[in-house]
Amino acid sequence: MLRGIVNYLGLQLGWLACAWGAANGLPWLGPLVVAVHLGIHLYWSAERRREAVFIVIVTLLGLVVDSLQKVSGLVVYAADFPALPWLAPPWIVAMWTLFATAINSSLKWLDGRYGLAAILGAVFGPLSYRAGAALGAASFSYSEGLSLAVLALIWAAVMPALVWINARSLDVFQHPKQTN
Repeated sequence: MLRGIVNYLGLQLGWLACAWGAANGLPWLGPLVVAVHLGIHLYWSAERRREAVFIVIVTLLGLVVDSLQKVSGLVVYAADFPALPWLAPPWIVAMWTLFATAINSSLKWLDGRYGLAAILGAVFGPLSYRAGAALGAASFSYSEGLSLAVLALIWAAVMPALVWINARSLDVFQHPKQTN
């Protein structure tokens, strides 16, 4: 239970460091806090290798999702990455890394609950972006209502996908292929 509480508090602190840092010209602050949180998370993890692989998968998925949101104009990020203007900035990708640590910790209770994961994703995914916009870390090119509706659809798919990917990665690491 302590790990779940520490994970939840780290998730909140890391999110705030990412969004506040991006909004206030300190885009490195969030990734730094996330790196510390990730180190603690992996240190406490009983299955470090599996957890690390899952976190990398989620981080890469997040890079793709938020880069597509950026390219489409759905979300405009503060503290952008000017060298690669089509790529989501590191601080938002760090948020995906951070979020990945919650799937097997403070959000473990979502295992196998794909419908609930979709509902929670549809509600809390857009709220996270809205909170980031309120801090000045992001803005929407389209109307806020339309942007949040599209984000709700995206997160209604992403959240159960993360739960499913986690379950499959657990299967792969618990039942490796037999070679003869």
